[in-house]
Amino acid sequence: MIAALVILLGLVIFIVIAIALYVFSTQRSLVTLDENCKNALGQIEVQLNSRWDALLAMAKTASAYAKHESETLINVIAQRRQTNITTAADVNAQEGELSSVFSRLMAISEAYPNLKADGMFLKTMDSIRGYEENVRLSRMVYNDSATKMNRAVRQWPSSFVASMLHFGEREYLTVDNQQKKSMPDLFPNT
Repeated sequence: MIAALVILLGLVIFIVIAIALYVFSTQRSLVTLDENCKNALGQIEVQLNSRWDALLAMAKTASAYAKHESETLINVIAQRRQTNITTAADVNAQEGELSSVFSRLMAISEAYPNLKADGMFLKTMDSIRGYEENVRLSRMVYNDSATKMNRAVRQWPSSFVASMLHFGEREYLTVDNQQKKSMPDLFPNT
């Protein structure tokens, strides 16, 4: 009888230790996935700020041709790039603002053919192309990280640990089709 009790107690202790190890391991995995998502958003924020910087350089170049319009854009850019990015919705909102400012800059460049031929303007346009590609890649990394996080948060038994430790699903970054259609073609000849 005592031997059976010792075996039962040993089994209970083993099960408790196994559950504790699983919870500990799952918590560490969830923290890693959560940090990967935050890091990916941070990378997107860096790329978006670089795009704002490039748009600011374009607006300053345009100021020699269209003083009033470009000064307005410079003020708008200075205000907009102060926004911090902590969620996918923040990224989507800033993408919309960038698109709007870029469209206005392109309208100014259409009105001033000499601006379109300006070397600094062309160089800045080329740098924007690189930033666009970097943002596209960063968005892919974020969505991949969000997929891994969401899978861990939704699959059993890790979903139990995730809910117990208050980890939730991550929102995916989406592309607004209206915004894509309204975005001017940066490089029609490529």
